[in-house]
Amino acid sequence: MKNTLLALMVFALTGSVQAQLSDTAIRNAYYSSYRYDKAQNYADAIKAMSPVLAAFPDGYTANLRMGWLHYLQGGFSTARHHYEKAIKVAPYSIEAKLGIMLPLLAQEKYEEVESFCKMVVRIDPNNYTANLRLTYALRLQKKYDAAEEIATRLLAYFPTDVSFLNEFGLLKVAKNDRDRAIRVFNDVVILDPENIVAKAQLAKLVPATR
Repeated sequence: MKNTLLALMVFALTGSVQAQLSDTAIRNAYYSSYRYDKAQNYADAIKAMSPVLAAFPDGYTANLRMGWLHYLQGGFSTARHHYEKAIKVAPYSIEAKLGIMLPLLAQEKYEEVESFCKMVVRIDPNNYTANLRLTYALRLQKKYDAAEEIATRLLAYFPTDVSFLNEFGLLKVAKNDRDRAIRVFNDVVILDPENIVAKAQLAKLVPATR
């Protein structure tokens, strides 16, 4: 029986002829890719994965992996291409949708990020990452009320989460609610004394603390 990883790649093939690549070759390619990735040698990590992608050009796992590596390398358009192929193979995949958000965020394509976030939230309404990124994308599009609604809802589940607290505080800054923003960022600094975002905002909001 084929291992799970190989099965995921095989079911994604188009056409009736399966490419020939042994399980051992696949494992070695992934091992080398992860090793280079850990060393931040993304070019060689991509090169190590190339035989797998060549054998399974429409494979889910290969494209998901290539999307991540090209994102790390700064090839955002190529990363998006691979994530899109992965999504085409597995339309309900949450991980692929979360993945494609990364190059879109890097390119400041916040409207598209919003769209993918909402796709995930429709499947998993309380998904932490999708809701956090949706709050961020909405805020940067100046959709402050919608962003605040999401941040407030998620803070009910994660009351001490500094990422959502920072987003909530930044929304208060954007809406000129200075006093509430100060209270929120003070809370963040209590929870995370070295939090860069909160400290920077407090320095602006309360100049005497500089």
